[in-house]
Amino acid sequence: MATQDAYARVPEAHRGSGPVALRVEGLQKRYGAKEAVAGVSFEVREGEVFGLLGPNGAGKTTTIAMLATQRRPSGGEATLFGHRLSKEVRWVRRLIGLVPQDLAVYPRLTAAENLRFFGRVYSVAGAELEGRIDELLKFVGLEGRRDEYVGTFSGGMKRRLNLAVGLVHRPKLILLDEPTAGVDPQSREHIFALVRQLRAAGNAILYVTHYMEEAEGLCDRLGIMDQGKLIALGTLDELLAHLGCAETIEVRGLPPGTDLGTLKAVEGACQMETYDGVTRLFVRNAAHFLAPLQQTLSRASGAVHVRMGPLSLEHLFLHLTGKELRD
Repeated sequence: MATQDAYARVPEAHRGSGPVALRVEGLQKRYGAKEAVAGVSFEVREGEVFGLLGPNGAGKTTTIAMLATQRRPSGGEATLFGHRLSKEVRWVRRLIGLVPQDLAVYPRLTAAENLRFFGRVYSVAGAELEGRIDELLKFVGLEGRRDEYVGTFSGGMKRRLNLAVGLVHRPKLILLDEPTAGVDPQSREHIFALVRQLRAAGNAILYVTHYMEEAEGLCDRLGIMDQGKLIALGTLDELLAHLGCAETIEVRGLPPGTDLGTLKAVEGACQMETYDGVTRLFVRNAAHFLAPLQQTLSRASGAVHVRMGPLSLEHLFLHLTGKELRD
């Protein structure tokens, strides 16, 4: 699969057309006076990859932990295929496959032994389990390494086995928490392909990532969290349309106090904001700003860098949160 395909926008036909698998309604988590998750609500459909983005401390990990039944919610509810999180924990656990950011595989066991161990944890055994081990190792491209110790695997191979472990009991909802963290580009492409296959098979997938390219290329719909709240929800095109502009102009290195009135007065300027020394203009057509931009820059001393381009998810994220998305 070519790299450019991995970062292409999700085709319209894939955008969450199946029945609702997970419904989250007003989910909350409090630690004393601190509200880590402040009443988030969203849905994930069968055959959909729903992306959850947010800066560190936004509440993403806590949300995943509650849905995986690892932490008890302080309020709200989540319903998975008709089973309520608050009342039917055992049923919910059977339906969920968690693939955590921290690797949940044992280095002193082989790939097959890891899957056998976790299969038994989920009450999968006998011929069914052995068949599932063969199926999953082939699925993640590790069938030739089944009897090798995981401690000898590369980071990308461990990530793929981590994914296989989360699938051993055939879950209907898959929770992926930073599944490509720390892997090489080739392994990342492989994981993208696996996620697409899981979606095509009708699985509902909740995908947490720090990488904007992943969110743009893999996710049918997106939710952006900040300070425990869900502050934006929709398809990428719907979220970008929220700003009402098609292009951006970024200027780095302007001296403090630079007069930007000429740029603000140009027709088609939607808004202007400055973060960390970068002035960003959201505009309808960047070409209309070339002359006034040159006029403004001619009065600036020192090196000034300008970048123009189409509106992106990163721009929207910065606009909504005022923060860069970092690991």
